[in-house]
Amino acid sequence: MSRFLLKRIGLALLSVWGVATLVFFMTKLIPGDAARVAAGRTATAEQIAQARERLGLDEPLLSQYLTYLGALLRGDLGWSASTKQPVATDLQVVLPVTLQLVVATMVVTVLVAVPLGVLAAVRHGKAADGATRIVAILGGGVPVFWLALMLQWGLAARLGWVPISGTNGFGMAPPVVTGATLVDSVLAGRPDMLADSAWHLLLPALALSAPFMAVVVRNVRSTMLGVLGTDYVAFAVAKGVPQRRLLLRHALPAAAGSTLTILGMQFGWMLGAALLVESVFAMPGLGTYLHQAVVNQDTFAVLGGVLVTGTVFVVAGLVVDLLQIGIDPRVRASHLQAA
Repeated sequence: MSRFLLKRIGLALLSVWGVATLVFFMTKLIPGDAARVAAGRTATAEQIAQARERLGLDEPLLSQYLTYLGALLRGDLGWSASTKQPVATDLQVVLPVTLQLVVATMVVTVLVAVPLGVLAAVRHGKAADGATRIVAILGGGVPVFWLALMLQWGLAARLGWVPISGTNGFGMAPPVVTGATLVDSVLAGRPDMLADSAWHLLLPALALSAPFMAVVVRNVRSTMLGVLGTDYVAFAVAKGVPQRRLLLRHALPAAAGSTLTILGMQFGWMLGAALLVESVFAMPGLGTYLHQAVVNQDTFAVLGGVLVTGTVFVVAGLVVDLLQIGIDPRVRASHLQAA
């Protein structure tokens, strides 16, 4: 087991190095001059040259790359030319906002998509199955930004059921400790702020979860259909096991493996897709930060933001692998044999 863990962690570190390398060389293809951005719009040629020397942009590309990797090992992501402070400091502010949104989206996705997928499998070929499949297709085909705008217009602007934007109402922002308003509200012991933060998260989480719910519904449905057709399920039905217990204790755990893998991958994808939702709902998260960094040609901010996104994706994959090993003896046996 320890050998497998070391091998898996090694692959994760190799993946992070690959992401860092890919992102570094891709930023060199972005049009514009990072030194000019760092020096300011009204900078003279001499000031731009000083900025280029200070940032190390006058060195050969390989030297810049090695310097960048060395700084990464020290936890230094460079300085943002836009905010004039370390990128790591910026990310400590914006990343909790996006992670909170992604976690809320994951909760909504699981609570809605898994029961719908089970329902479609149990009612296979009937009206409920057809309706669920139609809803899944619509959810997967609707662009996230358009759905976010429609939800904002209908439920917030017209009906006033939910807040139209932001992360908290006026005077309801908790003292900043972690940057995640839900956690900070709990730490402050303010249930009213917790409810306000959750209420502000509802609409963005619904909009962001729509395409991911469609994938999970279809996956749960197909895997549950396969499990419900197995001999041991037929044997349990013949013994008179109640349907609810059959689904929750026998069928659903057996079908959870592939769904867990998809949810782990979706965690990383949601970080990227959050850019559109954060822009619509005026949330100061990682997506908004990256958008501004690209617009301002802020090279180190782009590098740091994309690297963090890739690292979260890799870590999510590692956690899912470990969870599958823990809950499924078949996966555990296959991984241990391969190691």
